[in-house]
Amino acid sequence: METRGPLSDILVVDDTPETLQVVVEGLQEEGYRVDMASSGLEAVKKASQHVYDIVLTDLVMPGMDGLQVLAHFAENHPDTVVIVLTGYATIETAVEAMKRGAFDYLTKPAKLDEILVVLERAREFIALRSENDLLKSQLQARYGFDKIIGQSPAMQSIYRVIERVARTETTVLITGESGTGKELIANAIHYNSERRDKPLVPINCGAIPEELLESELFGHEKGAFTGALRDRKGRFELAHQGTVFLDEIGDMSPKLQVKLLRFLQERKFERVGGSRTIEVDVRIIAATNKDLDSAVRNGSFREDLYFRLNVIPIHVPPLREREGDIPLLIQHFLRLHCQKKNMPLKKMDRDAVRCMEAYEWPGNVRELENLIERLVILTEGDLIQMHDLPERIRKAAPKPTAPAVEIGEEGIDLKQILEDLENKLILDALRKAGGVKNQAAKLLGLNRTTLIEKLKKKQLQIPF
Repeated sequence: METRGPLSDILVVDDTPETLQVVVEGLQEEGYRVDMASSGLEAVKKASQHVYDIVLTDLVMPGMDGLQVLAHFAENHPDTVVIVLTGYATIETAVEAMKRGAFDYLTKPAKLDEILVVLERAREFIALRSENDLLKSQLQARYGFDKIIGQSPAMQSIYRVIERVARTETTVLITGESGTGKELIANAIHYNSERRDKPLVPINCGAIPEELLESELFGHEKGAFTGALRDRKGRFELAHQGTVFLDEIGDMSPKLQVKLLRFLQERKFERVGGSRTIEVDVRIIAATNKDLDSAVRNGSFREDLYFRLNVIPIHVPPLREREGDIPLLIQHFLRLHCQKKNMPLKKMDRDAVRCMEAYEWPGNVRELENLIERLVILTEGDLIQMHDLPERIRKAAPKPTAPAVEIGEEGIDLKQILEDLENKLILDALRKAGGVKNQAAKLLGLNRTTLIEKLKKKQLQIPF
């Protein structure tokens, strides 16, 4: 990785004046900003007044030694990288320093070239860590609760549940049809939880053959099966202190259901081909598009495992049941994909939106987003209209129907009903025509003069 640019601030700590002078002058000649301290206590004092990227410290010093310096920085300045210098007689101490969090160690007398190599590695580490922190913050922003779009009552209920659940360690089972956004909800729960800085490790249980899924989940030892050429950690180990997202849990085989149940009960397991028990700390979020109640009844899914997973159930409704959410999602995805492709923001006219609302969306939100991305790319101009939509969606356009009127015993006011219907059709035509009277008259099968006379007589307010 390229890490050149402003060089790091370095503090060199050594009780030997000759070593201090040689190291400091050498690093300054290379362009580093260097400060020095002749004791551990002086280093602590300087660190309280200035932020250092890297500390290069001797281990053996009177008073406060290098291990104590390391402990101070680990507790009070955890972002500072510490490198230790040691004589041949204290290699064991240097190894102990590494265990306690030192980035690396050098044996004295260290050549300037050796120091520069380790410093460059330390700078690469700092750059990678900063990049990782940035990515984490972007993920947390991306999966905030506000990124789950929807104002329908069903979605409002889900918001309230996931906000409460995120603060707990409870196992969650998310159900819903494919494409409804189950993974987005799992991400929102993780990135708003106390585990947000630890890994979220997903695995699709339905996409991996049974004989490989066990190894993917629990890992394997070298020689456990043909092709196992080395030890390999599974997803549960990789997610230690984080979250495992078990997608399509309903597709898991009965054999693996047994092993997963045992893991959920004990939080312990053995790798495939291994005998050592491994204990991990992970939160479990599972999801499925299957009806697990039915699967339990027909014996294809274990009832005890179902109860272990279904502590907090969250059901994500299909898009066709989320009244009022489709226009919001259209607007969101138009903005998202226009921004991604550096294109001017496109809009969708009302008729096209109504047509989208009438469509059943068997692929749910995923299908909607894919269509919007396609329309952003292929539609000429900034307005997406009905004729830009695929035929399958145009066919779903709501057909105009006569208002349902029942004649009660008291009768009806036919004249008023016809008057109201005419007013509605005139206003609808004007909306479609964008307020242009000539065009509205054509839509109504009238001439322009007749339409203007009706507007004056009825005193209709044109909604533009």
